[in-house]
Amino acid sequence: MTTIYTKDDIVAKARELAQMISESKEVDFFKRAEAQINENQKVREMIASIKSLQKQAVNFQHYNKSEALKKVEEKIEKIQNELDEIPIIQEFQESQIEVNELLQLVSHTISNKVTNEIISSTGGDLLAGETGSKVRNSSGGSCS
Repeated sequence: MTTIYTKDDIVAKARELAQMISESKEVDFFKRAEAQINENQKVREMIASIKSLQKQAVNFQHYNKSEALKKVEEKIEKIQNELDEIPIIQEFQESQIEVNELLQLVSHTISNKVTNEIISSTGGDLLAGETGSKVRNSSGGSCS
């Protein structure tokens, strides 16, 4: 007999999975890299400058000041390029990618498993990706 799960059961398992992910080596590395960034005065100042310049850019864009906007965007790009050269920033960005890849892997694994279970449980064709009802309805009989 197959167990039928409620939304609450599934959400509880999702919370367990979220806890596991939050305690993974990828997330641990992300948190350590973020802490190092927050402790770095130069990096904090550069980030604050970018945020300030971004606000200016929004204002210049709003008031159609294209020449001023262009200069501010160039300043933002220059500071961003300097930031991107700092090793801890590179490590932080890599850790963001790794955490995102882990989340995508979990999402795809769940999606694929659900799809395959639906296909299998309906007597479908996994290779064709068709459920049993589609396989039965496309097997060449006419309705007349």
